[in-house]
Amino acid sequence: MDTPKGSAAAEAAVPAGSSGVTAPAPPPGRAYDDPRIQALLELPHAGHREVPRARQIFVNRNLRMDRIELVGFDMDYTLAIYHLRQLETLAFEMTLARMIEFMGYPPSIGGLQYDPEFVIRGVVVDKQYGNIFKMDRHNHVGRAYHGRRQVPVEMVRRLYRDEKIHLSLPRFAWIDTLFALPEACLFALVIELLEGQGQRVDYHQLFDDIREAIDTVHRDGSLKAEVKKDLDRYLVKDPDLGPALHRLRSGGKKLFLLTNSLWDYTDAVMSYVLDGVLAEYPSWRNYFDAVITGAAKPAFFSERRPLLALGPKGEPLGEATALERGKWYEGGDLSTFERLMGIGGDRVLYVGDHIYGDILRSKKSSLWRTCMVVQEIESEIAWLERNQEALQEMARLEELRLRVEDEIAVHRAALNVLDRRLEREEPNAEERDGLEAERRRNKLELEGLRRALRDANGRIEALERAVEEGLNPYWGLTFKEGNENSRFGEQTEVYACLYTSRASNFVFYSPMQYFRSPRAAMPHERTALVRISPYGDQHGAPVAGDRPSKASKASR
Repeated sequence: MDTPKGSAAAEAAVPAGSSGVTAPAPPPGRAYDDPRIQALLELPHAGHREVPRARQIFVNRNLRMDRIELVGFDMDYTLAIYHLRQLETLAFEMTLARMIEFMGYPPSIGGLQYDPEFVIRGVVVDKQYGNIFKMDRHNHVGRAYHGRRQVPVEMVRRLYRDEKIHLSLPRFAWIDTLFALPEACLFALVIELLEGQGQRVDYHQLFDDIREAIDTVHRDGSLKAEVKKDLDRYLVKDPDLGPALHRLRSGGKKLFLLTNSLWDYTDAVMSYVLDGVLAEYPSWRNYFDAVITGAAKPAFFSERRPLLALGPKGEPLGEATALERGKWYEGGDLSTFERLMGIGGDRVLYVGDHIYGDILRSKKSSLWRTCMVVQEIESEIAWLERNQEALQEMARLEELRLRVEDEIAVHRAALNVLDRRLEREEPNAEERDGLEAERRRNKLELEGLRRALRDANGRIEALERAVEEGLNPYWGLTFKEGNENSRFGEQTEVYACLYTSRASNFVFYSPMQYFRSPRAAMPHERTALVRISPYGDQHGAPVAGDRPSKASKASR
């Protein structure tokens, strides 16, 4: 950028008596090797600077917080953390009751019990075959269940390996939100019960009925009414949330709330989690420069809708012409919001938990930077840390397996050479005896190597199964499927600039933090001899609609 003429910076850049040409900057020195700097870096950190791994913010694309002017938040599962089992059980039971009372399902399904271990984010419901499956990042189906009975590997291959899975088809439903977990569990349990009784189930109709029932208890307010009756039972009070928001505000950021929940529920929930936490903020609304409820995401990011000002009791006052602190708003759209706030593009960071409604749509429709809240990270990291010995043994055996496989290939090639010599060269008796002895030794060594490979593979599989099934006996790790990232993990990497377990984790970081992502490296760049530095420098924000991780990796 050119320095403005007449500015103090411009005058300082041009020495007196010069022709106006800026002198070249001196070459960089080696201040980083100064012993005083090295000593400073080696000092132990104060306790408050050591961020527990489960509370860290993880980086997919470089993000400089000093360039972020506006930080927005979703509410449910982002600012408001729920006791998952209690809320999911409530939604499960209310959906069951509605299916029995209004949709003609037999009373016997009323005895079904919610199984929280059976469902995780990132699984897919197949309404054609009545299965639930998990995919890797290439959309290959790994494990699958019919009811809660695992589908045999041969059947999985026959059903899913000869076709490309397109989740946009009406046949499939991707369970990508925590709100959707009860419907997947209910789908499996009803199939298990009714087919166990010898009944024929229309899987497509069953899932559509479940979704309609659960959407109704959300839409008519009955579920949220139950939550409001006992907020202490369903909501978690995070003591770091208020300080985290204050820290961002103290760094000069404006904050906004953008939620699909309506004003009455938003007020009840936000009052519970934030009122009275810090003396500087007597009301939760004091934290935010704008509060928009009933946003109807993802439509907020792609459709034009009026932005309504609301009165103290939620009554509409007409279309809004400004966004003011301490007032309520409903609806609206991306372009109207950016115009009224006077801030847009990559100066906005939006924090949410919904991979489609919060992260993917905002990334495709705007230049907003994104941070995804994945509550499950905390338990998953804790489990992996408790199983470090098993993971280290797996890593050692995988390195060993690579060397063994390479040696097997060498021995097989050597045996082929020996066989050809014995068959074609017609050696004399002495040479033949030497070649036969060498061939026997090679075969013996090859048998030992193959035995070592079988045992290594068996041990790796056992360790991997213990680690995965110990966390979740049905689906394993959230972000993995086999040796690949799961589709959910891939979506998080592709569309979220940052991801973390809680919105309050920003309390551990400076509001001017430079979040650096690991440099993308191809396999030939990962060896010790040609290893490229692990962190790159700043790169441009991805273009709206691109696959951001792919674009950013290509630009480095």
